[in-house]
Amino acid sequence: MNYNYEHDLNKGISVDCVIFGFDFEKLKVLVIRRKPVENISESLVSLPGDLIFNDENLDQAAQRVLKELTDLENIYLEQLGAFGDLDRLSKPSDIAWLRSNRAQPEARVITVAYYALVNLNAFDPKPSNFAESVSWEPVEDIKSMAFDHLEIFNKAREELYRKLKIQPIGFNLLPKKFTLSQLHKLYEAIVGRELDKRNFRRKMIKLEIVKKLDEKQKGVPHKPSNFYEFHVENYKRLVNKGFDNFGF
Repeated sequence: MNYNYEHDLNKGISVDCVIFGFDFEKLKVLVIRRKPVENISESLVSLPGDLIFNDENLDQAAQRVLKELTDLENIYLEQLGAFGDLDRLSKPSDIAWLRSNRAQPEARVITVAYYALVNLNAFDPKPSNFAESVSWEPVEDIKSMAFDHLEIFNKAREELYRKLKIQPIGFNLLPKKFTLSQLHKLYEAIVGRELDKRNFRRKMIKLEIVKKLDEKQKGVPHKPSNFYEFHVENYKRLVNKGFDNFGF
């Protein structure tokens, strides 16, 4: 990204990014831990986010902030919504951190949130700017976050589940080639409950949105499974016929 910014911060608008990944076992979210401030021991994780510049649009800001805080770039981000409750700064640790890092820490800030689904193994996030560390954390382990980021995170999970019912978005979290067991585990991780394995496989194969490859796993301690890939054209044909419910 080569934007020519004047670096004039808009002190009332920020962007926050919810980045989901999957490690073949668990659904995870990318979080940062802020560098500590004096006399504050609490260090809550937060979503990658910061104020925008006045000479950039929201999409550019989201991409820039993600690059500055996690070193990730060229990720497709979809806007989730705006968050501007009056009690966004209710936590003492958040107020203390802002006082140490912003010129107008008490200013009201409205954030525009984004979310994305990425192949976790294709990215190597690294902390930068005011991020002390960056890590992929299981979504079920996230119980508290800085600011109102838990609300944003939960909203993103709800949107992920909603989209899963009408679009095969889960394929964005997998490599090009995957097994049906890996796909099954991914869907269970997103919906948060067990899905009957036989019915799941039968549905995916019947819809013909996965294509079996003439290739199997290698070097696994169990019977090798066939690899599949997402059949884009068949999915498009389903959509053109009015199909809009995967029933999960």
